[in-house]
Formats: sequence, C-alpha cells, structure tokens
Amino acid sequence: MNGGGKIQDLMVLMTCEKEEEAKKIASELLIQKKAACVSIFPKGDSFFWWEGKIEESKEYLLIAKTISSLLDDLIKVVKEIHSYEVPEIIALPVIGGNESYLNWLHDELDK
Repeated sequence: MNGGGKIQDLMVLMTCEKEEEAKKIASELLIQKKAACVSIFPKGDSFFWWEGKIEESKEYLLIAKTISSLLDDLIKVVKEIHSYEVPEIIALPVIGGNESYLNWLHDELDK
C-alpha cells in the first residue's frame, strides 16, 4: 500500500464515532511509533453511502502524521481497534512544509 521506493511524508485521515475510540487509536499509533503526531478534531457531520442508502453520522476526524514505510502497519493497527466494518483510512502525500517539522517527524519515527 505504501508504493515502495522513496519514503514519503503522509497525512492519514480517519474518522470514528466515539471519542474514546479516537483517543485509543491515537494513543496506540503513538505507542507503537506508527505516527509521530495524531490530531483529533471534534465531531462533525458526515454524510455517506452505506448499503445502498445515504447515511448521516457525527464523527471525530483524526489526522495522523507519518511516513509511507509505516502506512501498512498503521492501517493494521487502526483496523484492529476500529469498531467500523469498513473504517475510513486515507493517506495523503505531504508535498512540502516546514522543514524543521518534517525533520522532527522523521526523527521521531526513526527511533
């Protein structure tokens, strides 16, 4: 899933319904060094197709900052904890940013 090759900085988006679950996912990703930082944003309205009909839910948004070489493991950790049958886990490449922050990200995940 990580595409191999050069290590790419990633932001991984995830959603879940319960605050406790969001905090557990964030904590596990940090403890297992699959992410250097996980931000959790308050519940927002989500609208989506599920089993042939449009559903609505209030969900927390998690954004994990990681690197491509850890993506497969990150997905595995989230799926082991997550209560959804099909959890949203979407990785987006980071194409630039504060060099000091990106260096910190690599330093934390290389330990």
